[in-house]
Amino acid sequence: MKFGIAIFPSKSVQDEANSYRKRYDPHYSLIPPHITLKTPFEAEEELIKELSTELRYIAKDTKPFTVYINKVSSFAPVTNTIYFKVEPIQSLIDLNSHMHEGIFPAQGKHSFVPHITIAQNLTDDEFSDVFSSLRMKKIQFQDKVDRFHLLYQLENGSWTVYDSFVLGN
Repeated sequence: MKFGIAIFPSKSVQDEANSYRKRYDPHYSLIPPHITLKTPFEAEEELIKELSTELRYIAKDTKPFTVYINKVSSFAPVTNTIYFKVEPIQSLIDLNSHMHEGIFPAQGKHSFVPHITIAQNLTDDEFSDVFSSLRMKKIQFQDKVDRFHLLYQLENGSWTVYDSFVLGN
């Protein structure tokens, strides 16, 4: 089964992200706006039980923190993905690092770029038009992070919460 780990931002951030995702993100109906802590990985139920225990320890040792979302950016020219940039504060970097150590399945070599995707899989022309208008928008949010979620993918491609982990608890 495929799993992932993510933070869901507050309703106000999700509403703002979804105002763009409805039009520009084909994954809009599959998962709410999120900050990915660990990209999708395959795991059996036995490993997930162990990972859940480890995630509880990580959550307990991590104090709630505030993230700052302050502009629209993109992964161009690598992909035509547009996102809300989440400032890479140390608490967020540490949380991500813990999910790539020990018993966690290894993953690719991409460095951690905290973000909330608002558009993806755009043609070059669409990307150029959409990004040139969105990067001029003033985006500014502060959002308190007090939990993260272990997600799993359903047969229809959508994602749902397997377990939630409250920080500092």
